[in-house]
Amino acid sequence: MSVARVTEIKASSEKSFDDAVRKGIQRANETLQNVKSAWIQDQEVKINKKGEIDEYRVLMKVTFVLKD
Repeated sequence: MSVARVTEIKASSEKSFDDAVRKGIQRANETLQNVKSAWIQDQEVKINKKGEIDEYRVLMKVTFVLKD
């Protein structure tokens, strides 16, 4: 039987939501072992004074399996 844990990660990118997700997953894999899945809970953008998007942000829940 496996035991899994879920942690929240917030990641950002100046390019796109997709890039923010990729950066978040990459970082999760650097610090966690046995990462199995991610669920995107929320997306938001940071808007500058000109009304343009400066940053794409995602809040994701990452599931990883604990070692025996």
